[in-house]
Amino acid sequence: MEFLNQLNDVQRAAVMNTQGPQIIVAGAGSGKTRVLTYRLAYILAQGLAKPTEILALTFTNKAAKEMKERIAKLVGNKAHYIMMGTFHSIFSRLLRVEAEKIGFTRSYTIYDTSDSVDLLRVISKELKLDDKKFTPKKLLNGISKAKQHMLTPAAFARTATDVYTGVISKVYTIYDERCRKANAMDFSDLLMKTAILFKEHPDVLARYQQLFKYLMIDEYQDTNYTQYMLARMLAEQHKNVCVVGDDAQSIYAFRGADISNILNFQRDYSNAKLFRLEQNYRSTSTIVQAANSVIKHNKRQIPKRVFTENEKGESIYLLEAKNEQEEARKLCASVREQKQYHTFFNKDFAVLYRTNSQSRVIEDELRKTGIPYKVFGGVSFYSRKEVKDVLAYMRLAVNAEDEQALRRVINYPTRGIGKTSLAKVSAFAQNNRLTFADALKRSGESGISARVQRAINLFLQKIQNYKAFAQKKNAYEAASFIAKDSGILKNLHTEKTPTGLSRWENVQELLNAAQGFVDRPNIRTADLASFLAEVSLFTDQDKEEGNDDFVNLMTIHAAKGLEFKSVFVVGMEEGLFPGSQNVNSATEMEEERRLFYVAVTRAEKQLTLSFARCRTRFGKTQHNEPSRFIREIDSRLVSHTTTRGRREGISTIPTEKPSIRRLKRVAEIRDNPSRNIPHTNSQKLAVGVRVVHKKFGNGKVLSLEGNGEKRKATVFFQNRGRKVLLLKFAHLEIVG
Repeated sequence: MEFLNQLNDVQRAAVMNTQGPQIIVAGAGSGKTRVLTYRLAYILAQGLAKPTEILALTFTNKAAKEMKERIAKLVGNKAHYIMMGTFHSIFSRLLRVEAEKIGFTRSYTIYDTSDSVDLLRVISKELKLDDKKFTPKKLLNGISKAKQHMLTPAAFARTATDVYTGVISKVYTIYDERCRKANAMDFSDLLMKTAILFKEHPDVLARYQQLFKYLMIDEYQDTNYTQYMLARMLAEQHKNVCVVGDDAQSIYAFRGADISNILNFQRDYSNAKLFRLEQNYRSTSTIVQAANSVIKHNKRQIPKRVFTENEKGESIYLLEAKNEQEEARKLCASVREQKQYHTFFNKDFAVLYRTNSQSRVIEDELRKTGIPYKVFGGVSFYSRKEVKDVLAYMRLAVNAEDEQALRRVINYPTRGIGKTSLAKVSAFAQNNRLTFADALKRSGESGISARVQRAINLFLQKIQNYKAFAQKKNAYEAASFIAKDSGILKNLHTEKTPTGLSRWENVQELLNAAQGFVDRPNIRTADLASFLAEVSLFTDQDKEEGNDDFVNLMTIHAAKGLEFKSVFVVGMEEGLFPGSQNVNSATEMEEERRLFYVAVTRAEKQLTLSFARCRTRFGKTQHNEPSRFIREIDSRLVSHTTTRGRREGISTIPTEKPSIRRLKRVAEIRDNPSRNIPHTNSQKLAVGVRVVHKKFGNGKVLSLEGNGEKRKATVFFQNRGRKVLLLKFAHLEIVG
């Protein structure tokens, strides 16, 4: 039990409280995973339950695997027998045993999203639905929301009050029947069908209630209604339910998460004990204070006072730029500066953004400056499906023989050219030694129907029109015409789902890239072929095996649970973050603020917030005001970085820590530039020493060379970059 000594008082109390319901509200960086792990280890070590009598629900299987390994180090291999995993993985295993009771067999298939979309596409065609108004993804979104609220097809039909929900209801009924006949369940079914099983078969529920003496749920703030009900049912007998989470990090409402689950836990379990993990072990005091000053504006939250005993740290940098291109350039300059000044690696940096489309400009600038990066939570901008689809049409406008581009878009958007017909054309090409493009021109000889042949001919004519248009217009004009005329923009815009909107924005961002290419000063040729040649170099990235030293690019949602030494939150503008669609709803605005809180608390040492006064969005240049979230941060914590790159207003606190003494010394010299600084004592200078120059400010010695009066130092100055100075005249003062 020595591991208990590694915990603070509140953590230890939460671990040792094992009876009855309890809620552990874990602030950012407060050691939540350690508490979860140690509590499970404590229960096993005390002999309170067998491993198979513990059910621990996490939100990733990776987290479950790592926790089991950590528990095993504390109490032995018995930890591996704990029933631990995601909601979906645990209940899919349970349904393998009980499936026959709800009309399935144990060998049922699990449909992923693409399987569900394909089935809904077939049903939509059979019902002759408007495929623009009712896309398969939109239908799946409606059905999934119904299942998240435990609504069967019959129950959902009773709630349908208009034409739209009536169509969803009809499709849902058919979809459910088809899945059942195919002995298949989708992801949402794994939870809803388990809840139905428990409701319709009390004996089955009673068996599992008896089995699981302890129930633990991680990230409870992200649970939906069905997950909430499953927990209530399973904990009914022993009441030993422990939930862990942070209401301030509830950011998945668009996936069905309900923050009320964690806010109302003590109401649902009247005798529940509350433990607040409030000490942050991750971030500097400045970052913790900034996060607190923002989240306090939310009304719906569990009161807590997050604090840290870490050092004060540097101010939060506010980077202002004229436009998104300058924002990206200054971001890259700051990365290079911090790497030298703080000896950070590329992997120590994260660039976080509200929407995926924002990454394009940043990716371009990182490539130009030779800084390696990786996009997480999605694919690189130029590798995203919708972007590649539009690029394929552009490629065909330049080279109509491009077989891969032809295969990619010949039936997208849908024009009735199916896989069977394309297989016949391919066989015809191979048998007659033709290119795929030539075979398409002679498709009537391949055995396809007259209807498909007409569709192919119309497609080929469309490509010829694009070729003629591109020869007369610049890259932006050609790209805009192709994106619209191909039907891709319209197809994405009418999808009316969060994913569809994001993809539509990505195509708009591709057009912005073409516009930027055309507007580039001194460009020789601004045609579509030249633009594509440049883009092709961008997409052909070198991938070094085993090299993980790259800057991390991701949405804020994808960054949850991660931490980095230095974090950039870009696009801090009204209308973008918070989004314009969220400003009129108090509930949605609070979620946006929680999302910003998550972004801020990913940073350990340095946090930079950036905004652009002008930004091109949806093909138009918008003039922006800084985000209200910036104004909510205590101004004493922020150092403003102007468009010229000069930092202003660095604040210090009275303390004798070396890092703070150095900042105070820098401020003193900055505020009194005329003061006499003694000649540099070159004998005490060494590589790595911190110095101050009355003109260049604070810096770090990178190298030394020469002797006597010719002795030189190469110094990297925080605000002025690398300088080579003759020490005889440099008047450097050593500050640390």
